[in-house]
Amino acid sequence: MYKNGIKRFFDFCIAFIAIIVLSPILLFTTIFLHFANKGAGAFFTQERPGKDAKIFRVIKFKTMTDERDSNGSLLPDAQRLTKVGRIVRSLSLDELPQLFNVLKGDMALIGPRPLLVKYLPLYTAEQMRRHEVRPGITGWAQVNGRNTISHTKKFEYDVWYVDHLTFALDCKILFLTIKKVFVREGISAEGEATAETFNGHN
Repeated sequence: MYKNGIKRFFDFCIAFIAIIVLSPILLFTTIFLHFANKGAGAFFTQERPGKDAKIFRVIKFKTMTDERDSNGSLLPDAQRLTKVGRIVRSLSLDELPQLFNVLKGDMALIGPRPLLVKYLPLYTAEQMRRHEVRPGITGWAQVNGRNTISHTKKFEYDVWYVDHLTFALDCKILFLTIKKVFVREGISAEGEATAETFNGHN
């Protein structure tokens, strides 16, 4: 009952209240990023696969500029990540706009993180099971390593979550997420400014 109905009701109510309570933070972060990103804007949207691999547009705070090299190619993430953007990422504030995705029903508060559409053909049948539920702002993989563990391990955690989804587990993940935000664990992969790219093997 929780998985098929009550969870969505809780997600909507909590997201609605969170947006109201956090509106000052959302406003100030938008203003700071607008100037820090050198005209690139404060928000970033991108197509991601949701429940049943249905494509939707996720919204996040933009933490990088759109600076390019002499050939017109975007500079590496590490060079485009601004000081303000680094702070926003370290505090996980870049995820807050996804509360609007939760309101729309594209996402849940807790669930497997929505990854890039280009990864879909690379998943095994078992890994594709992560799309049996709505993707989340945070999830079981995020509280068990976030960007410091391999994609393969993340997908194992995601599928485990799908098979064990309960109200108690969601509460545990929410508590652990808050804890990790305060201690700033797992922000980026080793040697990377953000997360490593999935190639079907890692």
